[in-house]
Amino acid sequence: MRILVVEDDDDIRRGVISGLVAAGFGVDEAADIPAAEFQMDVNAYDCLVLDRMLPSGDALDLLTARRRAGFVTPTLFLTARDSVADRVLGFQAGGDDYLVKPFALEELVVRVSSLCRRSQYARPPIMYVQDIEIDTARCEVRRDGILLTLTLKEYRVLELLAANAGTVVSRAELVEHCWDEMTEPMSNVVDVHIRQLRVKLGDPPVIETVRGVGYLVDGQPVTPGH
Repeated sequence: MRILVVEDDDDIRRGVISGLVAAGFGVDEAADIPAAEFQMDVNAYDCLVLDRMLPSGDALDLLTARRRAGFVTPTLFLTARDSVADRVLGFQAGGDDYLVKPFALEELVVRVSSLCRRSQYARPPIMYVQDIEIDTARCEVRRDGILLTLTLKEYRVLELLAANAGTVVSRAELVEHCWDEMTEPMSNVVDVHIRQLRVKLGDPPVIETVRGVGYLVDGQPVTPGH
């Protein structure tokens, strides 16, 4: 999943990015509203983290305008403005969550993860592909009932492939959703993670390479009882 962090304080921005990357997210950054608008115009995000008072204005106005234009990406305001009136304004502008500075990084990561699950691209609580069970709430994967040890990035790649089971997912789509803008689309980072996943998932193989196109998980994901 890919997050945009908009924060003008360099130390806070770097800390937030570090925490989100450690949790397996791809993260882009902006320090002002023009840079944020550019990123939002050219990239698709699963969640935004917005500081309010930026050198170029209040991010509240940015989100208000975007919501009026149909922008639906879940958004968390991360700000020092802590009055009840400020919180109310944040939600009225279309914010989905509001976290006041100073904050605990662990709490921010949990809140962002929750917003991603509630987004329009939210995954079902459990996905099944063949004999693989993917617990999207706990980020856990089991095959034939055995818990597998995956890195968070490996998990994100498998989750995206499983959510699109039966459809080829291109290398560019994997980079877009699981990494960030600093990742070169033609690098071998995707191939390396796919290779590691195949080893950990074991036999029979689940991930198929469609030469020149991308990767495919065969079969449709189903939820319990289906």
